[in-house]
Amino acid sequence: MEQIESHKPRVGRFALFLTFSRISLSSFGGALFWARRGLVERQRWLTEREFVELLSLGQLLPGPNVLNLTVMVGYRFAGWSGAAAAVAGYLGWPCLVVIGMGVLYQHYGALPQVQRALAGMSIVAAGLLLATVIKLAFVLPRHWRPWLFGMLAFVGVGVMRWPLLWVIGALAPLAIGATWKEKE
Repeated sequence: MEQIESHKPRVGRFALFLTFSRISLSSFGGALFWARRGLVERQRWLTEREFVELLSLGQLLPGPNVLNLTVMVGYRFAGWSGAAAAVAGYLGWPCLVVIGMGVLYQHYGALPQVQRALAGMSIVAAGLLLATVIKLAFVLPRHWRPWLFGMLAFVGVGVMRWPLLWVIGALAPLAIGATWKEKE
């Protein structure tokens, strides 16, 4: 990572807790859009490039990528106690919300209005994810090959309804081979 320490404002544990609470409470269906918006646009704690680099590292590590990003951002600004505060903010309130929603769903989940509301929320979550992918794509280097493999994966899983594991199992060796051949 190139000079990731160059852009490092002072951030306290409580600010980390509040910011990641806001991110997770806003992110029904996916936190990536809200994490980018909160950390890059609102707080300006990270640049676009830093966000993409930390997210990429978070995707390589085991576990949810935005949770990994939460730990790295918290640690970066306030050490281990900052990482703990960020994770508590990211996981604490949503855990309570999910418990409450589970109780409500148990009582009212069969109502048609609830079913329609949940269907609408899933469409909004998909739109937010697509918007974030487009914004992140503008930061990355322009090469046609990743777009080709991304489209092939979308067609395989989204259109053809093939199992994700099969699609990745078929495309990963092809992508590795194409990259290997390009470097020779």
